[in-house]
Amino acid sequence: MPDIVPLPPDYADWLAELKTRIHSAQQRATLAVNRELVLLYWQIGRDILARQAQQGWGAKVIERLAQDLRAAFPDMKGFSPRNLKYMRAFAEAWPDAEFVQAVLAQLPWYHQLALLDKLPDAEARCWYAAKAIEHNWSRNVLVMHIETRLQARSGAALTNFPASLPKPLSDLARESLKDPYRFDFLGLTDEAQEREVEHALVKHVTRFLLELGAGFAFVGRQVLLNVGGDEFFIDLLFYHLKLRCYVVIELKGGKFKPEHLGQLGFYLTAVDMQIKAEQDNPTIGLLLCKSKNKVVAEYALRDTAQPMGVAEYQLIESLPAELQTSLPSIEQIEQALADEARASEDDHV
Repeated sequence: MPDIVPLPPDYADWLAELKTRIHSAQQRATLAVNRELVLLYWQIGRDILARQAQQGWGAKVIERLAQDLRAAFPDMKGFSPRNLKYMRAFAEAWPDAEFVQAVLAQLPWYHQLALLDKLPDAEARCWYAAKAIEHNWSRNVLVMHIETRLQARSGAALTNFPASLPKPLSDLARESLKDPYRFDFLGLTDEAQEREVEHALVKHVTRFLLELGAGFAFVGRQVLLNVGGDEFFIDLLFYHLKLRCYVVIELKGGKFKPEHLGQLGFYLTAVDMQIKAEQDNPTIGLLLCKSKNKVVAEYALRDTAQPMGVAEYQLIESLPAELQTSLPSIEQIEQALADEARASEDDHV
């Protein structure tokens, strides 16, 4: 340990600045290595594709190539036959070298594999790749958003933002909401009541924030508002860092009713009057309900000038219709069990 000596008055600030610069340099070095690796893998995949097309290369040649590359570079991972086939698939999926160099090289190789494995078309891959870069998603977060069909749900909530917010704030606000919201990570049954859902969301607030999307910061649950001596409680209050506004979220355990927006509008007014700072944008409201009649919700939203949205939430993932029709009913299962029991008895007679 060096001798403790009096430090210059600006030493702490300088040390903090040095740490930041070193950390940034480490990140840039990691990104540069990743970029070169992704471009190398794309080039290898492109060469394999070209030789297969021109010379009729088969699977055995790829097996031999993997063996020779691993022998030449024993300290490098990634030259298995399986990964070489991924390189070929990567180059086939992205034939545009400029796009690979400018965009995809920003993502690690295992992100590329997730895009290839989980998505069938280039348009969806481009969308998720752009979001992963924009929000710095880990591979696990990327896979979670793909599996929960984030692209289809983003910007799908019913809102009155075009009429109640100026552009471009209205567009950004609309894209910040989705429909439906997936809360299947809570481990609750579909019959759970509002307070159960609310409590579980706060308990799992990290996953909840991931589902809400980038920009949301949790402020509080059951936030007290004192209006004229009467007490009111907001279910969930957030602040959106990009929209620069508070977001009030109210949960309804049943079907949407127009009067729900009246209560939500009262909360928006109270937050604007008591909590919102002068530089903040108008508070936004999101009503989450178990189900809604789309036409009724559209009519109700048209009648209010305050910025609001209506979306559904799901506690358990619904089965696709084609799978639902292929599953046996309870009656069919009971009948099959009864038939099996009778057959067993007959065998022992």
